[in-house]
Amino acid sequence: MSGADSRARPYRSELRRRQAAETRRRVVESAVEVFSEHGYHGATFTQIAKRADVSVETVQKHGPKTALLWAAVEVASFGAEGEIDFFDTDRGRAVLDVGDPKAFAAYLGETMLAINEPVAGVWTAVTTAAHGDREVRDNLAERLASIRKQVANVLRMIGERGWMRADVPFDDLVEALCVITSVESYVRYVRLDGKSPEEYKAFVARTVHDTILLHHSENS
Repeated sequence: MSGADSRARPYRSELRRRQAAETRRRVVESAVEVFSEHGYHGATFTQIAKRADVSVETVQKHGPKTALLWAAVEVASFGAEGEIDFFDTDRGRAVLDVGDPKAFAAYLGETMLAINEPVAGVWTAVTTAAHGDREVRDNLAERLASIRKQVANVLRMIGERGWMRADVPFDDLVEALCVITSVESYVRYVRLDGKSPEEYKAFVARTVHDTILLHHSENS
């Protein structure tokens, strides 16, 4: 084997890897749109393939359908597949630099808008399908448990800074923050009640400040 051949083989392998990753990305991003528009049961591989400009067989290779659904949720939420620790994201790292409770509440409002706005459609497909699909429902329960764990980690961080109220049990504060920051709350507030994104950010910040954090008189 010549030296030129040995150099060409890793190059071709890397090129194929990049092409496969790009195809995967197009399929998943198209799945976000199709699930959002048609719901889980209404979405088809044919619709996703057409949106991604690939063959149906290619989409099937990236299935099954439930796997594509959750990949779509992950990409819409954080821009990447896989379970992601909030503190490993840019926004999660930035929250560590927030200097006071009021700024934390405002930052959380901005962060939840950035996460919930793009994922709202596909998440609604998930919660709707969960009513009649055991597999989706079981997967949803696992995802909600993971979200709750991450919310608890955020609260432990602000607790260590002395920003969290102490007159309410920790588990109750975790549940409250899960509800305030949930995609369902975003959908209700913005898509159903017609509030603006700016109003949503302010709502999250105000509600977190009043419900989770120390009262102003206690923290001053």
